Amino acid sequence: MSDAMAEESQEVTTTALDGSEEPLLQRLATISATLRKSERKVADMVAENPEFFMHSTMAAVAEAAGVSEPTVMRFCTGLGFDGFQSFKIALAQALALGIPVTHSAIDDDDSVAELVTKIFDHTLTSLDRARRNLDTAAIESAVEQLVAAQQILFIGFGASGIIATDAAQKFSLFGVPCMAPTDAHQQFMAAAMSAPGTVLVAISHTGRTQSVVEVAARARANGATVVAITGASSGPLVDESDVTLVVKTFEDTDIYTPTVSRLAGLVIIDILATSVASQRGSEHLARIRAMKDGLASFRTRDRLSPS
Repeated sequence: MSDAMAEESQEVTTTALDGSEEPLLQRLATISATLRKSERKVADMVAENPEFFMHSTMAAVAEAAGVSEPTVMRFCTGLGFDGFQSFKIALAQALALGIPVTHSAIDDDDSVAELVTKIFDHTLTSLDRARRNLDTAAIESAVEQLVAAQQILFIGFGASGIIATDAAQKFSLFGVPCMAPTDAHQQFMAAAMSAPGTVLVAISHTGRTQSVVEVAARARANGATVVAITGASSGPLVDESDVTLVVKTFEDTDIYTPTVSRLAGLVIIDILATSVASQRGSEHLARIRAMKDGLASFRTRDRLSPS
């Protein structure tokens, strides 16, 4: 291999390990049909028994797959890795994050134990994808707007509405008027009455829920700042937002698919709430601690009170 080719291979290896849009095994499933027949045998072995591949020599992998050692090497370098060992390292990292979505599809005849494993694998992989693709600069911008807000309005429907309700519960601790109306008409009225100093957090996984887009547009027209939490990097909601938090998860329309976008959205709300609390100073944090201590005491008295 020439120096130029080696340099290019190493650069792609870094991208594959750290910056790839898809986890390694997910990426293999995506490109499998485009591989040569001999290399597809190696890909199939990785999919069926990744642990064997990870702990085997190249000779053992070639024998088990029924191909030559150069084919195994060509498979690894064709994916952008600089050799067999670097691919094995990436595979080990992928396995540490759990089996990807394509390997955890739920079947009708799965046992409860199998469902437990598959749903956890699906959720962990999706949350890791959201973390790796999250724009921290956008998070910082959203926190800056929320810290300065005079009023905060959260809106969303369905699973996104659950996130909005959770957000309103957390942000009400910051001494700023905070609402999460569930009715579309109430959301529109709140947006229509908003003004500069209002921050509207619009939550929609698709970024295309019409009523959410219309409410966001009305609030923005009145001078409010719109922060979007969405799984879409473009679309009508993004067009109406001042700050966009793109939360990428593995979500599809399969009847059995867990709503991981909701879990990821709740994590984003936790990040925002914690960041805002930390920037409000030690006096504010002391008040929150005192409130939580009092709440714990209140709960204890409530349990001990006679029925």
